[in-house]
Amino acid sequence: MYPRKPYPSGHPPYNHWGQSDRPYQIPPGPYHRFDRVSRGDESGFYNSQHFDSHPAGSKRTHNHTWNPRPLASVVPGPYTSAPVNARKRQHESPIPNGSKRQRVDSPSHQQRGGRPVPLPHHPNQAVAGTSKTAPSGSTSSRQNTHSQVPATSGSASTLQDYAKDKLSKQMVELFEACQQQASDLSRKETCRSRLQRDIQSVFPVARLYLTGSSMSGLGCRSSDADLCLVLRGSPDIFTLFFQTQPGPDPIHILTVLQALFRPLGYLEKIQLIRAKVPILRFREKGSGLEFDLNVNNTVGIRNTFLLRSYAYADHRVRPFILAVKKWARHHQINDASKGTLSSYTLVLMVLHYLQTLGEPVLPSLQKDYPECFNASMEIDMVPEGPRHIPPYMSQNKSSLGDLLQGFLKYYSSTFRWDLQVISVREGKALPKNKSGEWRNKYICVEEPFERNNVARAVHEQMKFNTIKSKFTASCRILAQSKDLNALLPVRATINKEASRE
Repeated sequence: MYPRKPYPSGHPPYNHWGQSDRPYQIPPGPYHRFDRVSRGDESGFYNSQHFDSHPAGSKRTHNHTWNPRPLASVVPGPYTSAPVNARKRQHESPIPNGSKRQRVDSPSHQQRGGRPVPLPHHPNQAVAGTSKTAPSGSTSSRQNTHSQVPATSGSASTLQDYAKDKLSKQMVELFEACQQQASDLSRKETCRSRLQRDIQSVFPVARLYLTGSSMSGLGCRSSDADLCLVLRGSPDIFTLFFQTQPGPDPIHILTVLQALFRPLGYLEKIQLIRAKVPILRFREKGSGLEFDLNVNNTVGIRNTFLLRSYAYADHRVRPFILAVKKWARHHQINDASKGTLSSYTLVLMVLHYLQTLGEPVLPSLQKDYPECFNASMEIDMVPEGPRHIPPYMSQNKSSLGDLLQGFLKYYSSTFRWDLQVISVREGKALPKNKSGEWRNKYICVEEPFERNNVARAVHEQMKFNTIKSKFTASCRILAQSKDLNALLPVRATINKEASRE
């Protein structure tokens, strides 16, 4: 889809650019090119930089330099970029000798229409708009027309600009205390790298990827780690290793891995779970960090990049999503294994709400830039998609507190559960049809790539009623109190996250 550029011999496409001459920055990620795997070439295999979004208050000029004002209590991103003209990376914990980081390089400016689009150098620097605030709970049935106007110098440039009231400040405090730290991601990466080496002793064609909230920027300190084991090769390879054609059987592979992992001294509590997407669940000894490993469920890689693109499109997205997750967990409606909402479903519900406001906070990236998030794109090309997206600058200036109140109101009284399907892909609510995917389902939330129902776990009337009642009651309580403590114990939640250190 995107023609591959010629690179000097020995320089892979996501690697070895100087800090000052990378053309554009995309999300840091553990994603690489599979053609390098088939050649057995791992030189410079993992090489990532920060994902950078677009600064508020910047102008599109050819020779743009931007010195961002740091956020209060900013936590460093997953990987710390090397200084200009420097090669050495800084990490919070050492990586075992011989292992390679899961990474993808990202250029610093995108060329679009002959004009460079400047980007900031910190993932927490986002874009804000300049027009009047839309009502926090208002929605629009029209197709969203997204304003692509440059932000002015008066635009909000920090998260604190959206946190002037008590409720919003509480949400920021919760986010800054609970968001995933660099050390958390480093620990997950160290274990992933070690696991990949051990797995390759049995399956040389295997590559292991961190996915989910750990990589999308939506994780917190207590978040578990999702892993996707990708196996690619000729049918002969599959016949040799798995006795199947044309591809491997996930249950068989996970059973082999379960036997492989048992004698490993750094893993414990290894359990094979035969779900719709089978997983191997285990813990790292000492840290207690839990991992869920699947085989070839590559949609997780696609939606990790999609969600990361949304997460850094606006300052408010990450703290808003974290607050909603903590609220749902506290009210016991955030556990798909118990018939309620998965965290992925909750994230899509938040993104849908932010897309459907009268003045949207977010666009539909798949609708506006379908070529960048094509569901049939080769996995090794997925990290390149976000390079082609210009900055989105929302004119919605609602505070975090207003957005949270609007979210609860939207799902308690505005959204029609019996008639509508939540679609982040389309950026609007779709009417239910009579297909088996949506018929007789209590909650319908479309997976952006596979287009199935990610809320299918909610299959009991009682659980559905409980979920609705939590939205309704919380909406009423928050409207009266304007205090996040009325919805969840903020200090206790923060202390629990702090215990992960």
